[in-house]
Amino acid sequence: MRLSALVRDLPGLVGAAGDIGVEITRLATDSRQREPLDGSLFFCVSGARFDAHDFAPQVIGRGAAALVVERILPDIAAPQVQVESVRGAMGHIAAAFYGHPAKSMALAGITGTKGKTTSTYLLKAIMEASGRKCGLIGTTGSLIGETMVSSGLTTPDPVDLHRTLRRMADEGVTFCAMEISAHAIDMRRLDGLEFDCVAFTNISHDHLDYFGDMDTYWRTKRRVFDSAYARRAAFNADDERAKGMMEGVEIPYTTYGIREECDLNARNIEITEDGVSFELTRRGQPGAAVALRLTGMFNVYNSMTAASLALALDAPMETIKAGLESVRAVPGRVEALDTRTPYKVILDYSHVPAALESILRVVREFARKRVLVVFGCGGDRDREKRPVMGEIAGRLADYSILTSDNPRNEDPGEILREVEQGIKRTSGGYEVIENRREAIRRALTIAREGDVIVLAGKGHETYQEIRGVKKPFDEKIVIKELLEEMNIARGAV
Repeated sequence: MRLSALVRDLPGLVGAAGDIGVEITRLATDSRQREPLDGSLFFCVSGARFDAHDFAPQVIGRGAAALVVERILPDIAAPQVQVESVRGAMGHIAAAFYGHPAKSMALAGITGTKGKTTSTYLLKAIMEASGRKCGLIGTTGSLIGETMVSSGLTTPDPVDLHRTLRRMADEGVTFCAMEISAHAIDMRRLDGLEFDCVAFTNISHDHLDYFGDMDTYWRTKRRVFDSAYARRAAFNADDERAKGMMEGVEIPYTTYGIREECDLNARNIEITEDGVSFELTRRGQPGAAVALRLTGMFNVYNSMTAASLALALDAPMETIKAGLESVRAVPGRVEALDTRTPYKVILDYSHVPAALESILRVVREFARKRVLVVFGCGGDRDREKRPVMGEIAGRLADYSILTSDNPRNEDPGEILREVEQGIKRTSGGYEVIENRREAIRRALTIAREGDVIVLAGKGHETYQEIRGVKKPFDEKIVIKELLEEMNIARGAV
């Protein structure tokens, strides 16, 4: 496709230099990528740590055909398109390059600190129950039907995002549920997309290493509830930030909740270790009795998030009920592992304070004996949450084993010392085992009949990042291996 066609209707276009009639065969954003750059349009993104304008000679030397820049580079002979924001232009250009695939499907987005992943899985199930072929884009990767496509970001960068949407469209997908991260909103990864509907789940302490304070964090999420991004919206009215989120919103929206009187409510809630039953009630219309196979009050909220979006897409209540009840599990979200042990082992991606508190409270409701938690905190991320999570574990678990999560480039011992500051403020018993595999082994060793072990923080992840290197670490596999080793050891005695 010619560059001139890609930028014909580009918002924020400032000017151009050179022949923009050049043919573009691919899009590129990383000068370090090993793939050939021949014929590519390279986006010179200015970041906090580097400015890709500085690498322009290198990418042109490797065959890039043209550049998208925020300032014309006079020493570069290749064609250049100057824009107000390279990040803002990227989504529009990627959409045009891949033939605007999102226009061939309904698109729903979910933003908030917790619940995005499970809500997208529930929404996908509802829309599949209506007979559509569906896609999903989020933290666990991208799903095209039941085929998983790996992704490193909750909301991929615009090139990967529109490439994935193109593949979905080519494979007959007519609906896609997408997680929307605050980072994606701030970095303008969504520019060039229009959602049929977007939902707000909740706001709690997270990503303050990036946003600085909670006010900036929630205001960033609020930006997606605008006609530039979405046609309709749904809000969890029970969240303390919901009123501020809804204030001034000009697109049509609905509300859902348990405590507040809303357009969609959940009533008569009964929670067990195997699931939760409740009645979905609609203002002025018939509701439905739902028997969800996922447990916990937060999954009632996740169900209402998905149901609110499905209703905005005109799904009937009986289809919503069928879709919700069809979901058996969501990867790494309150996922009970088949360990065949007298104690339970639950995997959960609770890596922020509110999420850790939620999973421990849920488990307390059905645990017959002790609640044991194995958890840590990620490196190179928000340090403020570390003692907070330590205190939560000390209050709500009977015993905690502090261990490494993804220490990344930080000293694992220092991270654990910061978590320990919080747990020391409680009377909760704990120990520190830096090696995560050995920490899990310890939990399996001390667990007794009726106990519940919660492995928190990693969830669906299949790696552990240490000193900048991602090493294979799938907790489902680790558990299986450790139990086999323990059984062998017992048999040898």
